[in-house]
This record gives sequence, C-alpha cells and structure tokens, in this order.
Amino acid sequence: MDELEKNLKRPYPDHKIKFRKGGGSKELAYIDARNVMDRLDEVVGVANWQTKYHWIGNRMICELSVNIDGTWITKSDGADDSNIEGAKGGISDALKRAAVLFGIGRYLYYPNAFDRDNKPAVWATPEGWDEIHMKREKEKA
Repeated sequence: MDELEKNLKRPYPDHKIKFRKGGGSKELAYIDARNVMDRLDEVVGVANWQTKYHWIGNRMICELSVNIDGTWITKSDGADDSNIEGAKGGISDALKRAAVLFGIGRYLYYPNAFDRDNKPAVWATPEGWDEIHMKREKEKA
C-alpha cells in the first residue's frame, strides 16, 4: 500500500464517526460528507480533487475525480434522496459512496470494525492503523 492509499484509507477519530439504526436493529457507522472533503483536502490538496453530479433516474450520481501523479482518476457512485434531507442528503450520500471507492471510510462497512458498544477495534483507530503500518514497514526493511 503506497502512502497516498494509506492516507486515504486511514480511520477517522472516534468523535467524527456517527451511528444510525439500520435494518434489523443493526447499528450502521457513517461519516459526514464534510469529513470526506476534509480528507481529500488533507491528502491530495484542494486543487487535486473535484466532483460532478448528475441524475440517473431517481438516483443522484457523484463523479469524484482525484489527480494522482498527474492523471485524473474518476470513480462514481450514487444515492437516492435521503429521508431526512431530500436531494441535499442524496448529494452528500453520493459523494460518500464515491469516496469509499477510493478507500475513504471503507473500513466503516467491516463487521469487525466496532464492538457492540460502538467502540472501534484497535485497527480501526488512527493510532492503531498507524502502528500496524509502521510495523509492516519495519518488517519489510
């Protein structure tokens, strides 16, 4: 895993993660769209990512493009309007879904990322993530 990928995939601090009820009383972890924007700003810089939105049927599609080594890479995903914020929620959800394709927040979908009390596993914390990757780098040397 190169440095860019590692930094995109790095877990978020606990206070940035929210939970909501999903199907079957399951708790679902999520982040806000602003967390995605901040991560992209921090990792690639404000001039090296962009979005375009369009509708396909009733689904808002986000095309998230990231400039990686001088090449624009685009990944797309979509979302329906949300029950809470309508079209605005659909736009935010589409961005978050497209960001997952770059690894941002993808770990939130892993069943072992959080315990029953919504406490993150060690690997799903920024500190644990860094420790694991530093250990791997030492093993390579």
